[in-house]
Amino acid sequence: MYSSKIVVFLVSLILVQVVWTSRVGVPVYVMLPLNTLSNGGDLTDVQLLQSQLSQLKSQTGIEGVMSDVWWGIVETQPQVYNWTGYEALFNVIQQNELKVKVTMSFHECGGNVGDDCAITLPQWVLNVGQSNPNIFYTDQQGNRDQEYLSLGVDDQPLFGGRTPIEIYSDYMASFYENFKDLIPSVIQEIQVGLGPAGEMRYPSYQSSLWTFPGIGEFQCYDKYMLANLAQAAEDAGNSDWGYAGPDDAGTYDSTPSQTGFFSQGTQDNYQSPYGQFFLNWYSGLLLEHGNKTLAEAKKVFGSSGVTVTAKVAGIHWWYLDPSHAAELAAGYKNDLGVAYYQIAQMFSWHNVSFDFTCLEMRDSEQPSNCECGPQQLVAQTLLSAESAGVKYSGENALQRYDSTAYQEIEIESSLYYLISGFSYLRLTPQLLQSPNIGTFASFVQTMSTLQGPN
Repeated sequence: MYSSKIVVFLVSLILVQVVWTSRVGVPVYVMLPLNTLSNGGDLTDVQLLQSQLSQLKSQTGIEGVMSDVWWGIVETQPQVYNWTGYEALFNVIQQNELKVKVTMSFHECGGNVGDDCAITLPQWVLNVGQSNPNIFYTDQQGNRDQEYLSLGVDDQPLFGGRTPIEIYSDYMASFYENFKDLIPSVIQEIQVGLGPAGEMRYPSYQSSLWTFPGIGEFQCYDKYMLANLAQAAEDAGNSDWGYAGPDDAGTYDSTPSQTGFFSQGTQDNYQSPYGQFFLNWYSGLLLEHGNKTLAEAKKVFGSSGVTVTAKVAGIHWWYLDPSHAAELAAGYKNDLGVAYYQIAQMFSWHNVSFDFTCLEMRDSEQPSNCECGPQQLVAQTLLSAESAGVKYSGENALQRYDSTAYQEIEIESSLYYLISGFSYLRLTPQLLQSPNIGTFASFVQTMSTLQGPN
């Protein structure tokens, strides 16, 4: 006979399995406009927002909305946080009986595809950068990117005695203290920004320097990252590898075959001992940056019941090239096919969900000259998250209103299992017009009835 404890345990397993296999539907959220709050921290148009949310709720049945919580708006002075605008925003959301996902947006708004406003990092941070520009990611030509602080300064107390990791932690703690009464009943998910556009990556394809489908450039030339590289090379027993990044990796708009580093069979290419050393170092630092930041998020939010997520970029161009050059430049070491499992595994240490974009894209829609593979990329990330035991949520990368895009999202959302949620980019006047609003409502309805494969 089984003991009573074993019987209870077995019954619990059966119940969990029943709940898992019988779960139906993927909740849909809509991203709010980037300029929902003004740079001064106020709601830009309360009446318009009320009207739009009311229409979305009544005509589409969405679960909720998603909003950036901009560091550059909230912390205009060190450790002085102005949450007034977000208090007003969350009140409007509650009045419309909607839920909300928020992003701890430690990046600049204005430098990426779809950005329609300008929100910089806090001025007191930029002031440090004026005297020490090495706090920003830097490419081989010396261009500095001010979207996000370089991970090279993660542990450097350059900001009034605080490190960036401490700054991010203090910011999240202040958010929690101010809004804990809404967590997790209204604020159901908190996404932790880990890089440009809120994504855990390097700014390898900056819109001011890059055009699609260029491979991008390595961002390891600030003095802090170069010092780290030199030490890593010395530790590896080959100090000659530590002076800089690869000298034949092309420029932002290069193709893999136009470079020595990303080509097949060339000396010191990405497959060589040197290439593997550099790529392991470069991607490893990105993983460690995510690890440090998410460890702080876990300290703040871990016992609150809220879902914590982090976003990974959908770099689908050159995915079908053996080098995966564009991914490598962004910090995703996918040349051996394990980049997204490594990321998901790190997320699992902190009970963080894997959020991914480009679920609306089909391989057949992409140009034929850049080895795009968005569908295969999404499939890899879905399986990687499942293997690591973390939940998975999705987004569309580009604004789409057509049924073809929605159908692809529906397919990907139940391809191997039901994903935990989908965030639609983005609330616009065009979305709310006919026939777009009707097409979107049908999509939301279909998502609510999806079932995973048997």
